[in-house]
Amino acid sequence: MKAIRRFTVRPVLPDPLRPLNDLSRNLRWSWHAGTRDLFRSVDPGRWAAVGCDPVRLLGSVPADRLTDLAGDRDFLDRLEAVAGDLHAYLTGDRWYQAQDDRLPAAVAYFSPEFGITAALPQYSGGLGILAGDHLKAASDLGAPLIGVGLLYRHGYFRQSLSRDGWQQEHYPVLDPHELPLDQLTEPDGTPARITLALPGDRSLRARIWLARVGRVPLLLLDSDVEENDLGERGVTDRLYGGGSEHRLLQEMLLGIGGVRAVRTYCRLTGHPEPEVFHTNEGHAGFLGLERIAELGARGLDFEAALEAVRAGTVFTTHTPVPAGIDRFDRDLVARHFGPHAELPDIQVDRILRLGTETYPGGRPDLFNMAVMGLRLAQRANGVSLLHGHVSREMFAGLWPGFDPEEVPITSVTNGVHAPTWVAPEVFRLGARQIGAQRAEEALSVGDSDRWDSVADIPGQDIWDLRRSLRELLVLEVRERLRASWRQRGAGTAELGWIDGVLDPDVLTIGFARRVPSYKRLTLMLRDRDRLTELLLHPERPVQIVVAGKAHPADEGGKRLIQELVRFADDPRVRHRIVFLPDYGMAMAQKLYPGCDIWLNNPLRPLEACGTSGMKAALNGCLNLSVLDGWWDEFFQPDFGWAIPTADGAGTDPDRRDAIEAAALYDLLEQRITPRFYERGDSGLPDRWIEMVRRTLSLLGPKVLAGRMVREYVERLYAPAARAHRAMDPDSARALAEWKARVRGAWPAVSVDHVETSVTTATAELGTTLALRVRVDLGELGPDDVEVQAVTGRVDEEDRITDASAVPLKPVGAPDPEGRWVYEGPLSLDRTGPFGYTVRILPAHRLLASGAEPGLVAVPSEDLVEAAGLLMR
Repeated sequence: MKAIRRFTVRPVLPDPLRPLNDLSRNLRWSWHAGTRDLFRSVDPGRWAAVGCDPVRLLGSVPADRLTDLAGDRDFLDRLEAVAGDLHAYLTGDRWYQAQDDRLPAAVAYFSPEFGITAALPQYSGGLGILAGDHLKAASDLGAPLIGVGLLYRHGYFRQSLSRDGWQQEHYPVLDPHELPLDQLTEPDGTPARITLALPGDRSLRARIWLARVGRVPLLLLDSDVEENDLGERGVTDRLYGGGSEHRLLQEMLLGIGGVRAVRTYCRLTGHPEPEVFHTNEGHAGFLGLERIAELGARGLDFEAALEAVRAGTVFTTHTPVPAGIDRFDRDLVARHFGPHAELPDIQVDRILRLGTETYPGGRPDLFNMAVMGLRLAQRANGVSLLHGHVSREMFAGLWPGFDPEEVPITSVTNGVHAPTWVAPEVFRLGARQIGAQRAEEALSVGDSDRWDSVADIPGQDIWDLRRSLRELLVLEVRERLRASWRQRGAGTAELGWIDGVLDPDVLTIGFARRVPSYKRLTLMLRDRDRLTELLLHPERPVQIVVAGKAHPADEGGKRLIQELVRFADDPRVRHRIVFLPDYGMAMAQKLYPGCDIWLNNPLRPLEACGTSGMKAALNGCLNLSVLDGWWDEFFQPDFGWAIPTADGAGTDPDRRDAIEAAALYDLLEQRITPRFYERGDSGLPDRWIEMVRRTLSLLGPKVLAGRMVREYVERLYAPAARAHRAMDPDSARALAEWKARVRGAWPAVSVDHVETSVTTATAELGTTLALRVRVDLGELGPDDVEVQAVTGRVDEEDRITDASAVPLKPVGAPDPEGRWVYEGPLSLDRTGPFGYTVRILPAHRLLASGAEPGLVAVPSEDLVEAAGLLMR
């Protein structure tokens, strides 16, 4: 029989056990071993059965067990210590509090998904896990973030396999009352609500759930409330589900509703208002429009409000391909804004212009969320050095006249939250070496001196640890594989072979991630005979554990999974290669530590960062990867192996896959397996162990989310906060008026004449030349511009590479024709082909960079030909 109504019955804890409730409601337990150990001791069997979820555990423990614990002095002493530790963590000063007072009082961090813990399944892949790690690292550092997202009633889908290996999706309903969440309420106890206006006099209402991520509040908006009509109730049903209008409503709720939720939270709790708003990918881009509307209500016109909003906004792009960006039909967006919908006081055409693809090849009929995000943020970044370069190339059209290197998009390479991803066994080995407190600090903040101590750990200890982690993974894989085959319809009598799947003494390779085509799940199957020989080698075998989900609408991704599953089902190799369905955080935390090699073979440069290899590295797993994302930046032969790429423009995809697969097999056969299985005089694989040591000691500090968040604070949040404070209403109006004046006058700005003190085509290194430039500034003056000399090496087509810019100074007053003369030295500091040019840029103290307005004046073609190139 099916219940006609569902309740969540919360346990009533005896008074001595009340601190357990606070411990269960703060998600710090998900990365704090002491708290998890305490909950495990409540009832070890139930702890495992509820998936290590304290809220579910306390809801299922029998009353007599709670009574026993309330009288257990040892347990109560442990409870008091753990509760005291949490209190100190939440209230004490940390890294952020030791910095100067110019840092922002608060930062609002918006993301469409957050991967905090498997107990709160609100993530699909790398973007969500990164967002979760960002919040956790910010908490450890004491950074005052407020997270903002949506609460999806079905989360992302659960995955299983059919008998023939086809992906099946399941959408279990999540009850917020059974999750580690609290509803935000008004002082009178009624639920706090935010409301969006929809076309046709409809409304979209949402309540606000609060997750406590250590010191960081995470606000999650939920549209499944009775006041909504059925369609509006379903806006937050699934992560990345539905059609265009459904996605648009989700992103309006996240951005516009999210700002309103932040204001509500700060009003109710007294939390400082954010000075900086961080948009994690374009999904939350509408937050800038809501903030413009807020300032408009205080008397600022649109252009001035835009400048004020931009000053305090950071935009992070995560995709290296245009197809990964949300783009909506302009008419659809127009319908949802304006007098009879949301933000009625902002002209719709102004909203649409923010998302218009004005660059060559752009679609004027589409509204681009990433383009809007860049136009609403004064500071933007990619998520690895290579991705920053790719992003500057991809969005260069928004800054016409500038080389991609000067496009104002920097990069902050992602990191991972080590306390979440480092296996307890690895942590204990480090704690034994330097002490638990110092080990915790090394994982959360990062300190190379502490990581250097890995060099002193005996080789036998490292090898024993690696073997024990491999053995734990083998047991985990067998259990999950057995459950998967039962879901596929196999009977118990058919599954005896699973007891022989994998071997704790065999080199183990892991491959787990989402399954879009560019990640090339099946590249390893390119030469099946050769792969089979590797798996079954009599002396140096390998075994492979694979996991991953394809998007429900991605038929191609599902076919890739089926292809791999069918190979892994072959009785000849099924003890050496397995596919595990339903990849998620809980599986990942077992998989990373247990693998010896982490494989990643995307099409370069389509991986923005790819942090799974970082998590593996923190557990002593070596990386085998294409030089893409973070690996392109951090790779050294000490840490693993680079798969050569065949990414030349003339290489067709099929040939490229063949070349790169062959390179992968060669590395495994000739370099990796021999090193794993060879033994030195000590009887251990000394060279392998040394690579593990170097991975931990040298790579470990680089891949930490603590390092990442410190970079965000120092390079993006702090400058954004200073810009926000400088942008008072009068300054915002003045900047907007100045930009309008400069744009109007810019067509008359030109470089009229360029000359140097040397006219020959050669000169000696170290020579300093005098450069003299005459410019026409039209209605502008020297205070409005900067005239620069741009120098550097030149290529065969006379393009300046590795350029550096030096400002020139105005000399005297304008001539009778109104031209200004600028002069400055030109240093010949490099040998070989060398060139220069001059240009004029707008200049204002409130600009983040000279490229920000997207205006530049350069010499005409006639003038370039007359001046020639210097030092060719």
